[in-house]
Amino acid sequence: MDLIVYLLLGALAGYLGGQLMGKANSILVNIFVGIIGGMIGGWLFGDLFSSLPELGPVKLGGLITAVLGSCILLWVIGLIQKK
Repeated sequence: MDLIVYLLLGALAGYLGGQLMGKANSILVNIFVGIIGGMIGGWLFGDLFSSLPELGPVKLGGLITAVLGSCILLWVIGLIQKK
């Protein structure tokens, strides 16, 4: 059950990050970007958003962290693709 929640949150974070950065991706790319973005965001921001409330099984702070990490990942990918 937790795996399904993580995949859905990864897809949501990847989708939101893509929308914020102006990039449209497939669902598999969104899941990948969201999960990797969550790791990047957790590494960069740590417990910065941990005091935000939970929405059922979803921690709002974790989702914000993953979206910000996804934006950073997509920005770096965009820099690499330009070269």
